[in-house]
Amino acid sequence: MEISHDQLQKVVDFIDDKRGGNILTLDLKGISVIADYFMIATANSTTQTKAITEYLAEKLPEIGISVLRIEGLPEAQWVLIDCGDLVIHIMTPDTREFYSLERLWADAREVVLYN
Repeated sequence: MEISHDQLQKVVDFIDDKRGGNILTLDLKGISVIADYFMIATANSTTQTKAITEYLAEKLPEIGISVLRIEGLPEAQWVLIDCGDLVIHIMTPDTREFYSLERLWADAREVVLYN
C-alpha cells in the first residue's frame, strides 16, 4: 500500500500529540527495499517511548496504516513499528545518538512535514 504525504503528516501529528520530538522522515524509495519511508523520532524516556508506541498502535489503523509488528518492547530504548512501506523508529536520546540512523541513511531525501 502506498503511503501518502497526508498519512505521513498525520503520523507526525500523532507522535507530536505524545510530545515526541526531533521527528525526521526519510524517503527510501529507490535506495532500499526495506520500506518506502523511515520515520525517526525521539522520546525523552522509555515511559514516553512506550506511550508513543501504544498511541500509534491505536491511531495508525484509523488512517489506513496497518501495524504489522512492533519490536523493542518492553525495554523501549528503541521501538520499531513496522507498517510495511513505513517503518517508524521511536528512540531515547542516547540510543538515537548512538545508532545515528540519519547518518546511515544519508543518501535518503528528507520529506518535509510539520509538527
